[in-house]
Amino acid sequence: MRQFDCPLQGTTIPLYMAHILVVEDDPDIADLIVHYLRGAGHSTTHLASGSEVMDHLRRDPADLVILDVMLPGMDGMALCRALRRDTSTSHLPIIMLTARGEEADRIAGLELGADDYVTKPFSPRELVARVGARLRRSGGDSTPGAAEILEYGPIRIDTGSYTVTLDGQEVKLTAKEFLLLQYFVRHRGRVLSRDLLLTDVWGYQYTGGTRTVDVHIRRLREKLPLLNDAIETVKQFGYKLV
Repeated sequence: MRQFDCPLQGTTIPLYMAHILVVEDDPDIADLIVHYLRGAGHSTTHLASGSEVMDHLRRDPADLVILDVMLPGMDGMALCRALRRDTSTSHLPIIMLTARGEEADRIAGLELGADDYVTKPFSPRELVARVGARLRRSGGDSTPGAAEILEYGPIRIDTGSYTVTLDGQEVKLTAKEFLLLQYFVRHRGRVLSRDLLLTDVWGYQYTGGTRTVDVHIRRLREKLPLLNDAIETVKQFGYKLV
C-alpha cells in the first residue's frame, strides 16, 4: 500500500493507494465498484467466485477485500471465516457487501471478523469513502518511525507488525479488534462512549448501529480473558479500560 500527500482545497491529506480485491458475482455491480475504486486511484482485481479467493490471495496479496455474501463456490460468510483463520490473511481488512439488511445478518458478518458491512443498494461514493477510512486505519501507523510497543499488564501490542501477545503467546485479532484494543490502551481510564469509539476507531459515522462496538468488545474479551474485568461496561454510556 502506497501513501501519498495530496493537496485538496488547500489542505494536505494522506491518501492510501491500495490494491483491492472485489469478490462479486453480479458483473454490473462489480464493474460499478471497480470503476469508482480506480477513479479514486486504487488498483483492483475482480473475482466472481468465492472458491477462487484463497488461492488468488496467496499468489497476489491485496490490501483490502470487498466481499459479497451470496457467491457461487463458497459463500461470503464461509469465506470471511476462512480469511480470518488463515495466518496470511487474518489481518486483511474485509468489507462485506450484501442485499441482506437485517441486523442479525450484519451481526453475523461482524462476528465472523468483517470490518464493515454495506447493504445493497449502496452509494458507490460512500463505499469508496469507507474503503479509504478502513485503509487509513489499517495503514495510518505504517509510516517510518510510527511503530511503537504498547503494554497493558501481560498484553503487548506491536503497532509496527500489528501483533498482540499475551504472556508471550501471540493472540490472533482481526484488524478492527486490534485497532479497538489499541484505542482502549491509549485511552485507559477514560469512559469512552460507543459513538466515540465508532467515530475514532471505525473512522467515520458508522450507520450499522452501536451494537457493532458491543460485538467487537465481546470478541476481545473472549480472546483476551483478562479484559473481562479490565474493560468495564458503563451503563447507558459506553466502556472504560481500568
